[in-house]
Formats: sequence, C-alpha cells, structure tokens
Amino acid sequence: QVQLVESGGGLVQPGGSLRLSCVTSGIIFRILAMGWYRQAPGKQRELVAHITTAGSTSYLDSVKGRFTISRHNAKNTVYLQMSSLKPEDTAVYSCNARNTMIDAWGQGTQVTVSS
Repeated sequence: QVQLVESGGGLVQPGGSLRLSCVTSGIIFRILAMGWYRQAPGKQRELVAHITTAGSTSYLDSVKGRFTISRHNAKNTVYLQMSSLKPEDTAVYSCNARNTMIDAWGQGTQVTVSS
C-alpha cells in the first residue's frame, strides 16, 4: 500500500514563500513520477508541477519562475518550493505518485495567500 503525506501549508502574505513536502511510503520512491496538484473551492483540480523519475520537471504556466519542484530520493520526499505567492495560488495542494501500476494521492495541505 502506497501512502503519501503532505505538509508545509499555511497562511502567507502575497509575495511570501512556502515549501511543501510530500513523504511517500510503501514503495521504492525512485520508480515514481511525482506531481503537485491544487484545487481551489469551486474549481477543478489542476497540475501545478511534475517531476519524472529522471528528474525532468514541468510547470503550470502561471507558476513558472515562482515554483520549483524537486525530489530527494533518499528521504522518499518530493518538495514544492513556492515564492512570490499570489492570492490566486490559494488552494489545497495534493501530492500525486504515479507509475504504470500506481496512481496514489495524499490528502492535501491548505495554502492560503492573503489579499
């Protein structure tokens, strides 16, 4: 059974920074592609950032230059460093792990950017 647990969310002013963490268990971390998604109230879930098993990254256009996804395989952890936060970044951020056999989700962490 694969488990993902997010942490690091909270309240921050516009222009501030947060770092989200997602710790996985139950599988060898290095074989998983990882992503961060977010969902705001009344909105559909959207992919924010993605990192492959080889370390290649991609980002939602609206967060490019502000967010960085990274992974630390020895700690079974993927991170999302967020800077220059905007009110429209407010959402529940969820971690996703995927390969040909697995599509697993954490329960999410709330990020609120005041305006």
